[in-house]
Amino acid sequence: MAVGQPHFPLMPPISGVQLGTSCAGIKQTLRDDLLIFEANEGATCAAVFTQNAFCAAPVIVAKNHLPQSPRWLLINSGNANAGTGEQGMRDAMQTCQDLANMTGGNMAQVLPFSTGVIGQALPIDKITSALPSTLMNLTEDNWQKAALAIMTTDTFPKGISKTIDLNGHKITINGISKGAGMIQPNMATMLGFIATDAKISHDLLQNCLMDATELSFNRITVDGDTSTNDACVILASGATHAPEILEDTYDYDIFYEAILEVCQELAELIIRDGEGATKLIRIEVSEAANIQEAVQVAKTIAHSPLVKTAFFASDPNWGRILAAVGRAGVVNMNLEAIRIYLDDVCIVREGGRANDYTEEAGQAVMDQTEIKISVKLGRGSITQTVLTCDFSYDYVKINAEYRT
Repeated sequence: MAVGQPHFPLMPPISGVQLGTSCAGIKQTLRDDLLIFEANEGATCAAVFTQNAFCAAPVIVAKNHLPQSPRWLLINSGNANAGTGEQGMRDAMQTCQDLANMTGGNMAQVLPFSTGVIGQALPIDKITSALPSTLMNLTEDNWQKAALAIMTTDTFPKGISKTIDLNGHKITINGISKGAGMIQPNMATMLGFIATDAKISHDLLQNCLMDATELSFNRITVDGDTSTNDACVILASGATHAPEILEDTYDYDIFYEAILEVCQELAELIIRDGEGATKLIRIEVSEAANIQEAVQVAKTIAHSPLVKTAFFASDPNWGRILAAVGRAGVVNMNLEAIRIYLDDVCIVREGGRANDYTEEAGQAVMDQTEIKISVKLGRGSITQTVLTCDFSYDYVKINAEYRT
């Protein structure tokens, strides 16, 4: 059960971008598991990918195809096509070729993406057989079906839509993502797909996505694992009547902020749906000397199994948070200057438990489903926030039974 009650929003169509889904029966036959994005001629595409050295075959192929003005995204759930060697590469390229043959495009204009179990061969025949029906289902308003088709252990489909005004012209931005475990993306999320009708160059769109990813998908963690298949993609159809968005302009600033909001809200939905999660935890580290140490402290807290299990138990065991800050690797830390809070309750001050802290006040915060940890380092002016969730019994159960 997700933290909060997320609902899939109304997702308006994006002119120049169509989505189609179907059930290929890759791992299950109860819902669609194959998705195609098709963008119009002249669309631009940007993407970021996992930093895992054992990246999946589709990630390698997608990286190679990205400079070729992609028009199609081909996504399957139920099988990651990772850890599959040369056969996996051939299979990923074959799916691109099969789709290109059916659309009259070039295989290099297809970016493949897969998510699911690692180490199993991709069922090529099932995917190829389902491509015609997926193409027949292409339409501009298939966003909820698309979000459902990319799910694995997710408990709900994740989507966000934003509309901005640029010089009297409406620009629409839609985004979907999947992910609930194996989340510490390092350049992307499990899978995220964003589309807009904006007119923008590939290079500027790539910079926009990289900057937005750093402050969104790179600031969440469920369990500290980095998937072999992480990817986040933006398609910009250019179908709007608004002028092209250019670098160092007011229009770009407005567009970037909207993309950042979409990425941040999708990232939060992933944490709300963390495998077995019962609590959403925001960790804000402020007064840091630089961004790196702020993120380092926040993620050390977020990755601590002792901290995460304490939150699941609603146990105000503040010593676990203090210990995590202390082992974060910050050089020459001034312990007397550090203050740590649970929401607005100060738990640590001047090197130890705050004099005015009470167990009752800490317990009241820990009983909440959404909690903020604030760490003030007393070293500078930098603030960074990382989102995480607790570890419950269900996290172990879900991952122990993942292949059954």
